[in-house]
Amino acid sequence: MSSKGWSVVLGGIAAASLAGMIPLSVFAHLVGAGVVALVIGVPCAAIGFLVARRQPRNPLGWLFLVIACCLFIPTVGGDYAYLDYRLGHHVPFAAAGLAVDQLWSEGLALFIVVILLFPDGRLPSRFWRWALRVWCAAFAVLLIASVAATAGALAAHPVRTDTSGGLVALDSPAGWFAVVYHGCLLVIFVLSVGFIGRQVLSWRRSSGERRQQLKWLASGATVSIAGLVLAVMFTSSSGTSANVPQWLGNLPWFGLAALPVSIGVAILRYRLYDIDRIISRTLAYALVTGLLVGVFAGLVLLTTDVLSLSSPVAVAASTLAAAALFNPLRQRVQRVVDRRFNRTRYNADRTVAAFAARLKDAVDVTAVRDDLTTVVQQTLEPAHVSLWISPPA
Repeated sequence: MSSKGWSVVLGGIAAASLAGMIPLSVFAHLVGAGVVALVIGVPCAAIGFLVARRQPRNPLGWLFLVIACCLFIPTVGGDYAYLDYRLGHHVPFAAAGLAVDQLWSEGLALFIVVILLFPDGRLPSRFWRWALRVWCAAFAVLLIASVAATAGALAAHPVRTDTSGGLVALDSPAGWFAVVYHGCLLVIFVLSVGFIGRQVLSWRRSSGERRQQLKWLASGATVSIAGLVLAVMFTSSSGTSANVPQWLGNLPWFGLAALPVSIGVAILRYRLYDIDRIISRTLAYALVTGLLVGVFAGLVLLTTDVLSLSSPVAVAASTLAAAALFNPLRQRVQRVVDRRFNRTRYNADRTVAAFAARLKDAVDVTAVRDDLTTVVQQTLEPAHVSLWISPPA
């Protein structure tokens, strides 16, 4: 079968499992987990299908398709098993659904291999090829141990599941499985940090189009890692406190969708050079939001505790003050961020502003023409510039 045929097969498996996942998630009352798999899996499937069709020799497209299947199929299996083991509907082959449910986290672990092989799937040295082999060996041992622990847990009577429908034996490893599980996780974690460090070093040595691709990767990876950390924090908090809503714990998982989207843009080179503007705008609005929240909270405390105003009046006054500060604060912060993270646009704005100031007093057409040509070359960097001035009537 050709590469295009395999991409259609994997894409069809992902689409079919997605079609079955949605009604099962609703029927099993596990919409939160289904939405998380949907938000992460759909970008993976779409980017994987596009890359596999256009660049069949690039393994990243195939990896994204496998990740999508590892998100959709376990969700389907977990929801199906939940009907039996938690809701008591006694459906057939529930044990098989519970077995494949454990592949969800293994699918997410493949993101690390995607980061290492970005952007063309080739490794520059023998060292990183051996590092990838060691990572795959640890991953295979972990997968085999999980299969053995799952088989043992399913053979026990009764089968012990937690509130989310997962196997207790895998959620809380014990005995030999705990030793193998934590040992493999340690190896995978150390190598994963090294894979990320390799891309950081590549970014420092790169230039031009490759540097823009690595900026997209860094942006998506930063959002994904932040979302993963917040998701783990919310999961641990919800386990110790009943005041944390379940939907709030699911929201940080959405950040993992940034990685396939950013990698897809970088590989397919669609609007590749927009990353500088995206980074500067994101940082600027994040800083402005943080500053305005601090100003708002400070003004509320000042007006209620010091000036002894009523709460509605204090909140209204603080809101008006924060709204009045938004635009001037945004402009100042944007200039600072552009000067640091989007230097090209900052220099272009300064060049255009200086040209506009000189144009007010210019009277010589030849000088204006030469000045305008210089500004266009510095800001837009075209291959060729020509200026035509209409003669006076």
